[in-house]
Amino acid sequence: MPYHWSRPADGPEHLHLVPYSALSRPGFAWFIGTTALLITLPLLSVIATPVFWGLLPFLLIVLTMIWLALKRSWTDRAITEDLELSRAHISLTRRGPRGRLQSWEANPYWVSVHLFPNEGEHSGPVPDYLTLRGGAREVELGAFLTPEERRRLAQELREALARTRAAGRV
Repeated sequence: MPYHWSRPADGPEHLHLVPYSALSRPGFAWFIGTTALLITLPLLSVIATPVFWGLLPFLLIVLTMIWLALKRSWTDRAITEDLELSRAHISLTRRGPRGRLQSWEANPYWVSVHLFPNEGEHSGPVPDYLTLRGGAREVELGAFLTPEERRRLAQELREALARTRAAGRV
């Protein structure tokens, strides 16, 4: 699951979201190593010939481009979203690729959860587009989640907001 809740008994609820990462650091090293081995394997038949020295720079360029593309993909997926929910305050902090930081705050009593379908007059850019509306603006939450995960998260957020509002009335 790309998100998890932490609900301490005496503190605010916390939601942490991260996108899926298909390639771990060891997996990255194994992939680059295996690719380098498979690229150089055909060169063994022409080693110490002019053909070897003619092909080697191109194969190194290919390996470098694969390395750079995977690293760029990795940094583009370095996204985290942290939502903190207490009786008097809700805040969302999004750390985007290359360190971009965005934040949003509101009073939880006035916050509403919206899940837009992908069709009709009030549709979102993706299926089950999830937003929080409160204060002066509306913010997207969990853009990297699957539609099923966004639906489940919307329900969990509604329940968490209801618990917070109920606790505030006591």
